Parts: sequence; C-alpha cells; structure tokens
Amino acid sequence: ADGRVVRGEFADFPDSPGEQWCDAQVLRILRRRSLAALRSAIEPVSPAAYARFLPAWQQIGARGAASGLDGLAGVIEQLAGVPLPASAVEPLVLAARVRDYSPAMLDELLASGEVLWAGAGAPAGNAPAADGWVTFHTADSAPLTLAPGAPFDFGAAHRQILDTLGGGGAFFFRQLAGDTSEAELKTALWELIWAGWVTGDTFAPMRTVLAGTRRSTPAHRSKRPPRLSRYSVAHAATRAADPAVAGRWSRLPAPQEDFTVRAHHTAELLLHRYGVLTRGAVAAEAVPGGFAGLYKVLTAFEEAGRCQRGYFIESLGAAQFALASTVDRLRGYLDGVDPARPEYHAVVLAAADPANPYGAALSWPAHPGTARPGRKAGALVVLVDGELAWFVERGGRSLLNFATGADAAEVQRAAAGALAGLIADRRVDGILVERVDGVAVLEIRDSPTTTALAEAGFSRTPRGLRLR
Repeated sequence: ADGRVVRGEFADFPDSPGEQWCDAQVLRILRRRSLAALRSAIEPVSPAAYARFLPAWQQIGARGAASGLDGLAGVIEQLAGVPLPASAVEPLVLAARVRDYSPAMLDELLASGEVLWAGAGAPAGNAPAADGWVTFHTADSAPLTLAPGAPFDFGAAHRQILDTLGGGGAFFFRQLAGDTSEAELKTALWELIWAGWVTGDTFAPMRTVLAGTRRSTPAHRSKRPPRLSRYSVAHAATRAADPAVAGRWSRLPAPQEDFTVRAHHTAELLLHRYGVLTRGAVAAEAVPGGFAGLYKVLTAFEEAGRCQRGYFIESLGAAQFALASTVDRLRGYLDGVDPARPEYHAVVLAAADPANPYGAALSWPAHPGTARPGRKAGALVVLVDGELAWFVERGGRSLLNFATGADAAEVQRAAAGALAGLIADRRVDGILVERVDGVAVLEIRDSPTTTALAEAGFSRTPRGLRLR
C-alpha cells in the first residue's frame, strides 16, 4: 500500500510461474540496466544506410509498393499531417507508393469520407500555377493531425462561406453564393482552402488549379437533348460549373486542443513514419513544442516497452527512438563489405517527400557552389545507394551535383536514368536542365553530368538539355 513493492511478472522462472513481487527501487534498476543492454547491443548504421532504408520503409519501390484502395488508405495513414507540395502529391508521392495508383482512387476515398485533405500554405507569389502545400488525414484521427486554420483578414465573402458551412453539411459552390459575385466568392473560397479552413470531397479542383485549366463548357453539356417538359422546379443553370470549385465543400473539423493527447498521437505517428525518429525529422515537420515536447512522451514509450532509445544512426546524436521491429530491418541496410560494388540503385523523390532524409534527419551535403538545396515545392532529389547524387530545381532549371569520387560517372549515369524514367512513366511532363552547378549548360563543353544526361536521352536545345 505504501508503494515500496510492485506486484507483477518480472522474470521468467520455470519453477515459480504466476504472481511475483519486486522492490520498486530494484525494479527501476533492472529496467534501466535492461534498456542500457538493449542500447549497447545496437551497432549504428551509416547515414547512407538510413537513406536506403527510409524509402523502402515508406513503401517506395516495386517490391514494397502498396496497391488498391486499402494500400492507398494505408499510405495516407502513414503520411497523415505531412505538408506536401500540391503538384507532387499524386505523381511523385502517392504514385511512387501505390503500384496501380490513379486519381480516381483518391477521389473515391475522399468521397467516401475515409480521408480528407486540407491546405497547408498558399502558393508563393512567383510559383507556377498554384503550387501550394496540402496535407492528408484519415477521418478518424483528423482532429489529432490537423493544424488550426491560419489566421488572416476575413472579408465579407470569407464570412459568408464560413457562416454557410458552420452549421455542418457539405454544399456545392452555387449554394454558397449570396450577394457576392462568383469571381470574388471563388477567390475567397481558395483563400480559405489554402489557409486550412475548408475542404472538398474530391481532389479534382486542386488538379484544375495546378493545371491552370480555363473554364470551359464540358462536352457532355454541349450535346444535351431537348427538355421533355417546359416545366421545371428550379431555374436552369445558365453557365457551366467551374471545375476549380467542383464538388461539395465543408468546414474542416476542429483540431484536438489537448496537447498531451496530440503529443502521444504525434509521437506514435512519427515513429511509424520514419522508423527511427531523430531531432532533425521532428524539426523538419515543425511539430508544436519541437523535439523537447515529444521527448517526455518518447521516454515514457521506452519505459513502457513501446520503443527503444539508442544510437542507431551515426552522427545524429544519442537521442534517437525506434520501434524494436524497425531496428532489425534497419540493420539489413548496413554498408556492404564487398569491394565489388553492386548495380547502382537510384530513386527520385520530391525534395519535400518525407522519404527523403536529407534536409531533415540528415544534413544536406556540402556543395562548392553558392547555390544551396532545400526541401522546396517542385524540387527533386536523386539518391543513388542512399547518397545524395543530384538536387534538381523545379523543372530542372538548375541542377546541383553531389556525386564525387572515383565512381562519380557511374553514379551520375544512374541518376540520369532515374530522371528519364520519371518522364517515361509520365509522372513528369518534361525536364529542361539550364544550369549545372551554377554554370549554363550551353557553356559546358563536356562534363560527367552533361554526358550522363545526354546518354539518358536529353537533347541539346537553345535553352539547355531537354527531355519530354
């Protein structure tokens, strides 16, 4: 009753099964020493090994890719709450993880209410089309992963939309209209979307905005047969629906305000997202409270046996947390000891994809030029055997080469082939490389980078090397 002894099952004694008693202080010593033994038994892997592990952990690749609606739902569950560039969501993030992905699959999950999407930041003023940031959430845990709507100056049109949606339910765009003009209402709606206040039951409007599609009359309306009756209950629509505001719109659910509940869910979610959770990964996601806020939760997880703390990845500090099953799998990506290199394996990711560890868990490698890589919307990274080989700005206008050493030419050849594969699979419309390491391509006579691009099918144009 005084708490000096604890009742439970602490040791596996064949001759004394059942209930056991242990002094509380002795139990704490046993627990600390057991955890210390677990930590010392783990040999850390190299950062490159972790960079090979993370894409596979997130089901990127032919062997690990998910499939079907259930597979897509599982991918969204793992990526819940991650801000992603809107232009990269389908071709570079979801299609890389789901073998048979199609836009109709995402729309089906959204229409069924299983998942929802939210804006997470308006596009920059000079961004092509409207490449802002979006997040996806599962319906049952959305309050735990949604961020509060960003505050801004609400006008009359914004208040009209929120007042209409505030009572619950979903509404078509025309049902939101009042005295406000259609153009003003559309602008206000998209400002609320980007700020994280409103969502829709389909991703089609986002695709329209990204493509910059002009409003036009759909083909099925141009051939509508004559009405069978001159009577109608409602007035006929005089204009075709704008595809940029198609579908039904509703308010996003209110985020969970209890910090403790959100912290526990966030810690568990990040462990399953990254396999090994580090300070850099938490900082990259801008988690409220930062790593210090999650540290107490992760320590409690460790004491409860739900995760392990240790030095799993070299040079990332000792405050690393991982699931027990993750550690064994991570060690399967140890650097090989055979001097004969295997076939170079390259993977192309959106720079902001959580499967890219660089700029998050791992620091960007040093580059001799003045340009610096970043987890930017539209940018790509090419990893070859876990090492960062290339960083490609949006559309390829600038390419930074990080491949060095005796095998740099082979590494770049693999990187160029992976880039060309994106275009062959129609996940990217085309790439035009204008500058390499800060130098205009047309001023470079010969280099391993331009040679690799040419061998992969890029052709010289007046602006640079292009493939489409």
